[in-house]
Amino acid sequence: MTLIYFILVLGITVLIHELGHFIFAKRAGIYVYEFSIGMGPRLFKFKRKNDETEYSIRLFPIGGFVSMAGEDIEVDKNVPEEKQMYNKTWLQRFLTVIAGVMFNFILAIILLFIVALNTGAPTNKNYISETSEGFPISETNIQSGDKILKVNGKKVRNQDMLMLELTVNNGKTINLTVEHQNKEVEVIKIKPKKVKVDGETAYKYGMALENKVEKGILPSLKYAFTKTFDLVEQMVKIIFYLITGTLSLDSLSGPVGIYNVVGESAKAGLISIIYLIAYLCINVGFINLIPIPAFDGGRALFLIIEKIRKKKVNPKVENTIHAIGLVLLMVLMVVITFNDIVRLFK
Repeated sequence: MTLIYFILVLGITVLIHELGHFIFAKRAGIYVYEFSIGMGPRLFKFKRKNDETEYSIRLFPIGGFVSMAGEDIEVDKNVPEEKQMYNKTWLQRFLTVIAGVMFNFILAIILLFIVALNTGAPTNKNYISETSEGFPISETNIQSGDKILKVNGKKVRNQDMLMLELTVNNGKTINLTVEHQNKEVEVIKIKPKKVKVDGETAYKYGMALENKVEKGILPSLKYAFTKTFDLVEQMVKIIFYLITGTLSLDSLSGPVGIYNVVGESAKAGLISIIYLIAYLCINVGFINLIPIPAFDGGRALFLIIEKIRKKKVNPKVENTIHAIGLVLLMVLMVVITFNDIVRLFK
């Protein structure tokens, strides 16, 4: 069942992304050779009547692609000039490139809305609901109802950012800036305690956060948009921490790590699976927005450069840069997957 859920979760995430590219390519009149879900050897394919596009499912559900005429350097003389991507307007090309990201974010917002309608919309505020006896925090003057404003001087607007800062400082003594009784702001030093959780060593600070939820359509709608924004903000911080070395590549997960997460989510029920799909859609959307070669963001960057220069970038140069970026991306994926496999045997 975990394997089925894994294929379903990644399949939906990839499908909606590639569907965005496909729909906007078709609307622009671009000739599409193939619409593929999955990578590697083709499992099966089909064509619709009066449609040039070949639809296929490939073996590995870790990606997909939409192959379009005029996307690369070589020109296909069998395809009319007006159907080649490079002959379309700047806006048509730009929308086709970023449509996958747009569709990922739209699906994420819809799914988070569904989750909130079913379980309630969490307020996501940093109010402490209780502290645990036997932890150093119980010896401080922190009380239930206090609001955490900063961790080591860094603002934490919500629980997502707070959990990221606690993860980054895992096992370290931290300084919490708290709002006490809605007035007084104090900086309190908190030391974590080493505990055993399911047979594994972990560091806990001994505090629980407010877990309030709001019911209704409007709170659910607000949650869907704010949660999406909060997760994107969190990912921006993660990229910054990876660049500065605060977080290592060990913190990232690839397909193997996602497989394990899918298994745990499946045990928690359908709503957890829906939330996971939303979370992965935001991840895929955000990563593809990063302006580096081989990603949609990299292609969009070249289009923006073209708009500024009022002249197209040399296709050979652009394709060479994207090819190098793709190779580096594959190397990164191998490293991350290797780390995932090593973690399985720890």
